[in-house]
Amino acid sequence: MRCSASARRDSARGAAPGWLRIVLGLLLAASVLARAEGIALDSATLQLTDEGYELSAEFDVRFTPATLEALNKGLPLYFVTEFEISRPRWYWFDETIVRMELPYKLSFNALTRQYRLAIGPLFQNFDSLQEAMKVISRVTRRLVARKDALEKGEEYVAALRMRLDTSQLPKPFQVDALTSREWNLNSDWRRWNVIP
Repeated sequence: MRCSASARRDSARGAAPGWLRIVLGLLLAASVLARAEGIALDSATLQLTDEGYELSAEFDVRFTPATLEALNKGLPLYFVTEFEISRPRWYWFDETIVRMELPYKLSFNALTRQYRLAIGPLFQNFDSLQEAMKVISRVTRRLVARKDALEKGEEYVAALRMRLDTSQLPKPFQVDALTSREWNLNSDWRRWNVIP
């Protein structure tokens, strides 16, 4: 077997062969793409105001190819932002003080070529998916608890996440969501301590 001079130089320097570099490059690209899909919590704050405790948060939501294709073919997607405040107890389960869910329904109308975002009975139409996602991915000064809900000096734990609610999908998609990572759009719980 004959080697070229450049291949001998690469192996003499300890460099990886060309095929190994290609495989490593493909693995790196696959891991970057895998990280690019899903939901990540970028920031979250809980602030005491005159009205009570207000939550502000920002998520980074990136669709998988399967969810984006389903949305653009007319399947509505349901997202839920979940927030809770609990009091840790050493002798029993943590006591939940506040629990809030903020549901969103995102759909695409092929006739008008617009995305519709519904929050409860209210809805708004958007010309692009990016505009609709700006609304879903931000929670701005949302009142989550009264001032007297938390006792001064006590330590509480706040937790926040966003997820795609696969239980709202049609049954065939629910089965697919159980077995496919393509439908697993959720952020991990982000927890932080709160001392009023």
